Amino acid sequence: MLAYIIRRLLYAVPILIGVNLLTFALFFVVNTPDQMARVQLGDKHVTEEAVTEWKVQRGYDKPLVLNSEASGLDVVTDTIFYEKSLRLFAFDFGKSDAGRSIAADIEQRMWPSLAVALPTFIIGISVNIAFALFIVMFRASIFDTSAMILCVALMSISGVFYVIAGQFFFAREWNLVPISGYLPGADAWRFLVLPVVIGVISGIGGGTRLYRTLFLEEASKDYARTARAKGVSELTVLFRHIMPNGLIPILTSVVVVIPSLFMGSLLIESFFGIPGLGSYTLDAIQAQDFAIVRSMVFLGSVLYILGLLLTDISYTLVDPRVRLS
Repeated sequence: MLAYIIRRLLYAVPILIGVNLLTFALFFVVNTPDQMARVQLGDKHVTEEAVTEWKVQRGYDKPLVLNSEASGLDVVTDTIFYEKSLRLFAFDFGKSDAGRSIAADIEQRMWPSLAVALPTFIIGISVNIAFALFIVMFRASIFDTSAMILCVALMSISGVFYVIAGQFFFAREWNLVPISGYLPGADAWRFLVLPVVIGVISGIGGGTRLYRTLFLEEASKDYARTARAKGVSELTVLFRHIMPNGLIPILTSVVVVIPSLFMGSLLIESFFGIPGLGSYTLDAIQAQDFAIVRSMVFLGSVLYILGLLLTDISYTLVDPRVRLS
């Protein structure tokens, strides 16, 4: 198992290098520091002195990859590539274009993101699995057909509709919860109830359809038919045989989502004013703060690769038939 994990980690290295190089090319070759400065300062009435000063303040005045005027290691280290890209591998995110520590912002904002994402994730999976099992119990019936029509309808509705409808009825009309905002501490639940409920409801359609398909596939296999032929009740077959085997692909599919919980949700956090990593990234894009965007792209790729690694490991643990190759 240890050798398998090491191999998977080594596979991740070239992927991270590729993501880092692609991000560097997009930010500093396609979109040069001069263009960044002009975007920030305004294209029409900006002088070369202002552009130069902006670049000096943010460390964008150095050579891109190699500093021919330096000596020793400074040839490589005194460059934009080293300062802005290579340091990301040590999780040294540096400062934003506004002068704030990006690492401190991430550490502060990850907790509101987790406060929304974790309950949504846990409750959503539980509801989807329970609903899918209930549908499978009455498969090939009018209830099965009606439930699938409902799931397709839920999938067809935009997530923005759920947000707007929830804010209008539960917050504005009925005054049950705050319409937006966030407070840490004991009162945080008042601001989290509505985003979590909306997150769960918006995911029921797709999640239930997927899990129903997995459980139906297990229900048609030989071991399930053999259990029924021996006189085992359908309820026992469903919960003792079908569900444990159906949870194997479900487990491996949801593990990859876990690291992305740290990144937050752009939609939920933006509409509800939750100061998480999702709204942090969106605000950086709108403000064209390139340092934050680069850092979040790299962090997202690291977390995604970690999720794939956890998926591979979980699959080998829950299914001993898989060979570690």
